Amino acid sequence: MRASLSREALLQPLQHIIGVVERRQTMPVLSHVMVEVNADAEVTLTGTDMEVEMIGTTRAESGEPGACTLPARKLFDLLRALPEAARVELKVEGERVLLRAGRSRYTLVTLPITDFPSLDKIEVVDRMRIAERGLKELLERTQFAMANQDVRFYLNGLLFDVQGDLLRCVATDGHRLALAETTLASGARQVRRQVILPRKGVLELTGMLGEGEGELELEFARNHVRVHREGVRFTSKLIDGKFPDYETVLPIGADKQVTVTRTLLRETLQRAAILSNEKYRGVKLELSPGRMRIMAHNPEQEEAVEEIEADTSVEELAVGFNVGYLLDALGALHGESVVLRLRDGQSSCLIEGAADERARHVVMPLRL
Repeated sequence: MRASLSREALLQPLQHIIGVVERRQTMPVLSHVMVEVNADAEVTLTGTDMEVEMIGTTRAESGEPGACTLPARKLFDLLRALPEAARVELKVEGERVLLRAGRSRYTLVTLPITDFPSLDKIEVVDRMRIAERGLKELLERTQFAMANQDVRFYLNGLLFDVQGDLLRCVATDGHRLALAETTLASGARQVRRQVILPRKGVLELTGMLGEGEGELELEFARNHVRVHREGVRFTSKLIDGKFPDYETVLPIGADKQVTVTRTLLRETLQRAAILSNEKYRGVKLELSPGRMRIMAHNPEQEEAVEEIEADTSVEELAVGFNVGYLLDALGALHGESVVLRLRDGQSSCLIEGAADERARHVVMPLRL
């Protein structure tokens, strides 16, 4: 195998792949990236951790067909350290790969390509198209609410819920819930489909997506999801579990409504958080007609009290929340104003944009 190409041409697909490759692996070959060159001098780079696979393609100026594996992190660091516009040549020599760049040469170890796992063979059962920007927005508005290493393994991921021509992304860690939805470009689906993408897959997919106006194709298999983007292909195993019925978590009868400027509320909460209890991070919201009072205190007897204007007619309602959860929700919403919907002092809070109902966030109350 041999390939001659620019540093940038090789580094660009490798940047998409490197996040998938774990630094510590039970199998040495999983710390490597597989490099393949075909007869048309097209170079394919593959990285995987057995759960998530990322494949990037680029074109060499010249090459000879073949394949090898290379230590991903070392290759990435070398390419980043080389001068811009450097010419790079990769050539297999026995059990080593020689990397040349100008007068510099580096010898890297290679492992048998037969040991490298592949997720290529999956049986696709459904396909749909979605705007790239729309999918990225869904993930960014919801991924923060995923659980991390929860024993309820099905919470350590994000739900893709396809209903008709609507795609919903939902995440929850049991204390808060984030939901966002968009319309599919490929039209209505006959069958409702729900799949859970694992946490690492969500983060890698979000990083892969751009702000482009184009469309992407999502492919669903029984145990996998695959996303095609120009020059990159993402494949991830799915979590085999049943996601909670999230629609029952949305507050019913939350008739007490508060409309407030999003940035004002966010900045006020950030200040109050400084004096909140470091463990529970609790803040209390007290509502009365035309205003909202935000209070926080800690075991050192320090206290923060702020009062802001709010469009509400609620009479004397007080409820506590984790301030971090409120800030996460406000950060994921768009628009100038947000609406908070409550039922009573022990109920959860539904937060959504005043002019955008495509994203909703639920935060459970905190006893203070």
